[in-house]
Amino acid sequence: MDFKNISLIGFMGSGKSTIGKILAKKMGLLFIDLDRVIELDQEKEIRDIFRIYGEKYFRESETSVIKKIYRNKNCVFACGGGVVKRKENMDIIRKNSLVVYLNVSIPDIIFRLKEAKDRPLVDVENKEETIEKMMMDRDVLYRKYAHIIIDNDDDDSDRTADMILEETKKIK
Repeated sequence: MDFKNISLIGFMGSGKSTIGKILAKKMGLLFIDLDRVIELDQEKEIRDIFRIYGEKYFRESETSVIKKIYRNKNCVFACGGGVVKRKENMDIIRKNSLVVYLNVSIPDIIFRLKEAKDRPLVDVENKEETIEKMMMDRDVLYRKYAHIIIDNDDDDSDRTADMILEETKKIK
């Protein structure tokens, strides 16, 4: 398989942005956080887009950005946690990059997101229940679309980036 980009997918709090920056630096590639691009495109923060327009509008904006941004090459992309909810998104992403799923256990996700206030889908009363349900729904999709699955319960982002590098060498 020949690829020009790497895309990190996984649940919110799985380390996509942190590890993506490290991985991009190690590989000499450009790092692009899709949520940040959406915020720039919409001139609003993600939580405000959700609050004002709702999830459906956000997902449409996400797809629009993906169609444009995946023309780039030599990038590491950190995708939003719900990017897998639209097959169209994943068709574009898989066609244009090697997809790495950063898998994190439900207890670790709950721990990582317990204080998060900038995550509109889990900033709810029953946070743990919501995370568990969303994670169970999405895990199937993350696994379906990933070329590589990396367990990332470890808090050593540099080591996780090295694991991704090792796995990519096996695919080239």
